[in-house]
Amino acid sequence: MVRITKVYTRTGDKGSTRLVGGKKIPKDAARIEAYGTLDELNSVVGLARVFNDDLKPQLPAAEHLDDILRQLQNELFDLGSELATPADFSYEGMFRVSEQEVKGLERIIDSCQKDLEPLNSFILPGGGKVGGFLHQARTVCRRAERDILRLSREEELSPWPLTYMNRLSDLLFVLSRWVSQKLGEPEYLWERGLRSSERKAARSGRAKKSIRSAKKAVKKRPRKGK
Repeated sequence: MVRITKVYTRTGDKGSTRLVGGKKIPKDAARIEAYGTLDELNSVVGLARVFNDDLKPQLPAAEHLDDILRQLQNELFDLGSELATPADFSYEGMFRVSEQEVKGLERIIDSCQKDLEPLNSFILPGGGKVGGFLHQARTVCRRAERDILRLSREEELSPWPLTYMNRLSDLLFVLSRWVSQKLGEPEYLWERGLRSSERKAARSGRAKKSIRSAKKAVKKRPRKGK
């Protein structure tokens, strides 16, 4: 069990920190960036849980969502611990993300997908407070995935953290849709810029045509006094 007796130590005041095992490295090293982004992701998932708590009295599915998000937060801490441990160090009982965790995410995705309609377009992030924070979590997850990829190019790393993050971003997307569907929130689909321009042009064309027709009608009216 982790025991924290003092929050500040002053050991990182000069821009360095220590990994599990005591190795000292700069705070902007790729490994620190990677598990630092996981910490940021965990915080956003925590925000989604906070707003999800408010839904529990009215939405039975909120309890299920809370169970999922709590599991994800714990797994993100586990993964952060793995990334904070250099490849040349290990300890008894050390956790490492594996295929088991990835398969677990896939099972949740498949279960939630059964309640959702297929998409014919990309959706705009949103869908209520919980859905909105889950979309934000998805984008931070993608950044964490990129950070882990960069780290894997510099140091030896298991392939499973990268796979896990890729699958997690998919799950966060599905969960954002799932909770919005349970709440009856509308999904706003992405409208291509070209189609939007065409609609504007069509409206503009119709407006100009109406103006021309109005001018012609005015010209045809008989003038008074003649």
